Amino acid sequence: MPDTPRSVPRLFGRGTWAEARRVADVLRKETVGGMLLLAGTLIALTWANSRWSSGYATMTGLRIGPAALHLDLTLATWAADGLLAIFFFVAGLELKREFVAGDLRDPRRAAVPVAAAAGGVIVPALVYTLVNLGGEVRGWAIPTATDIAFALAVLAVIGRWLPSGLRTFLLTLAVVDDLLAIVIIAVFYTAHLSVLPLLAALVPLGLFTVLVQRRVRSWWLLLPLAFAAWALVHASGVHATVAGVLLGFAVPVLRSHRAPGPGPGLAEHFEHRFRPISAGFAVPVFALMSAGVTIGGLHGLAAALSDPIAVGVMAGLVAGKPIGILLATWLTARFTRAEIDDGLAWIDVAGLAVLGGIGFTVSLLIGELAFGAGDARDDHAKVAVLIGSLTAALLATVVLRMRNRTYRRLYEAERVDRDGDDIPDVYQS
Repeated sequence: MPDTPRSVPRLFGRGTWAEARRVADVLRKETVGGMLLLAGTLIALTWANSRWSSGYATMTGLRIGPAALHLDLTLATWAADGLLAIFFFVAGLELKREFVAGDLRDPRRAAVPVAAAAGGVIVPALVYTLVNLGGEVRGWAIPTATDIAFALAVLAVIGRWLPSGLRTFLLTLAVVDDLLAIVIIAVFYTAHLSVLPLLAALVPLGLFTVLVQRRVRSWWLLLPLAFAAWALVHASGVHATVAGVLLGFAVPVLRSHRAPGPGPGLAEHFEHRFRPISAGFAVPVFALMSAGVTIGGLHGLAAALSDPIAVGVMAGLVAGKPIGILLATWLTARFTRAEIDDGLAWIDVAGLAVLGGIGFTVSLLIGELAFGAGDARDDHAKVAVLIGSLTAALLATVVLRMRNRTYRRLYEAERVDRDGDDIPDVYQS
């Protein structure tokens, strides 16, 4: 007996009204962060290619911190290891909240963005490896990461009328993508491992977990424990951003049964507090410290882009990412017999898949881990990340702009509220 329309699984459905409002709030904050990230990148590139480039090198190489604690680090390292830990802490909070209390607690809804994120990691890694087979394959993970801030900032400009289901899909895909990236960093880019500091990190991490599980919000208790866990993970040789994800996963999502009444859970509370810091400060400062590659004019740009490393990175971002995301999404729909939601088309998914090729923050970080900061190979990889991300943004603009009028009709239909209860009717049907 054929399925009725009610029983057919839907891809990119609008979800709940509460989730749609939350995603809209996240998009606003990440859009501002994306603009600041772009500003930091442009400042770094301009500075590094000006007559004052030595000042940029002096700034990023300035060492501060207590040497006795092995934290006598350059400003660039503090940005990559310290500030990005805040970014991954927020990503951990976001991912846990989605799967515990968000719409993705339903495995059928979670399968699509998770599969898309996995495809968006595997295929660009294969593309890069094929291009560099027999050469510098250590950079295989550089084109695997989607930059949340940049992608959502572009989406805010070109996809203002994008239906909420597609927005949620892109946001969740990017967060899962970041989690896969941190696993890759921990497993494949740990040069040496000191077991004792790693085991010692379990003590402050465990105390932090106990306190947050008891819904303790006192910063003077939690921040020292979080910093201790971060410092010990850093001393162990595992990249310190891993500590950020672990701390984020430790925070409970649901409100305690002993705390009656309305209000956000602790994970949502921390996300509201730390997302502006992550998007508005941590990631832009990292871009300022890491994106300042000396190009050397047109000749230098041509030399950088002819490097197989750069070719592999650009091919992975511009071709591998969208192919992987689109193929994984289509296969998920094929094997689950799901149908795309009413009013949407696969060209919409293709546009988002191309947008997923905007890789910046984590791509720059992996490039430094793969080749070493200041290495010529790392500089070539940075140029490729910038060019590849810009190309992906332009291509996504072309695809998504074609559907903008359709998006606007859907958006206006979703916002009809005949009963005046501030909840659109489509979320009550």
